[in-house]
Amino acid sequence: MRPFSHPAIEDITVEAVLHALSDPVRVAIYAEIVEQECAANCSTFQQILAEPIPKSTLSQHIRVLREAGLICSEHRGVEVLNTSRCAEVDARFPGLLGSIVSAYGRQTADVKRHAKRKKQRNSDR
Repeated sequence: MRPFSHPAIEDITVEAVLHALSDPVRVAIYAEIVEQECAANCSTFQQILAEPIPKSTLSQHIRVLREAGLICSEHRGVEVLNTSRCAEVDARFPGLLGSIVSAYGRQTADVKRHAKRKKQRNSDR
């Protein structure tokens, strides 16, 4: 298998980072990778949202994150393991990724709270 290519840290652009994280599935995948202490294989993210993500779609999302310089992917046997390049990117653009991941976390918590309230109101009727 060919090794994956990753952009050098000086080639990573804000535009590429923002584009990669503009998709709700990709930002969810990236937030999960950042939270994990160890490398995660692609199948970890198939159920990241309510609906399962097809493998081909998941591969495309991982590719976009890798090409933007946000993750590092490497082959380990038949698996592909992904790790965050958060520290490297944060050194280049201080605070950018932390702000985005934090905002995503707040948004996700708000959505869950809203859904819980809505469900509660419907059950009270």
